[in-house]
Amino acid sequence: MPPTAKHTDADFARDTTPEALQVFYEIQRRRTGEQKLVDAFDLSDGLLEMAKQGVRMRYPEAVEREAFLRAVATRLPRELMLRAYGWDPLAHG
Repeated sequence: MPPTAKHTDADFARDTTPEALQVFYEIQRRRTGEQKLVDAFDLSDGLLEMAKQGVRMRYPEAVEREAFLRAVATRLPRELMLRAYGWDPLAHG
């Protein structure tokens, strides 16, 4: 593990050999900041889609915009939802 890692038994590493981890770390070191940022945005998009799927299961009648707002409201405080989207999660319980 790199010296910056806090836990030598991180979940993703438990079933990985030390040699394989070294290869992984080397690959990560070679990647550009842009490549890593694209991955971060892709993961964020994926999480939003999963949250929207959860909303659709709970509110099958919700249109796309409502599913988006309800999903975002799980991550943002009410005050920010009101300011950013003009949508009050408490009014749409």
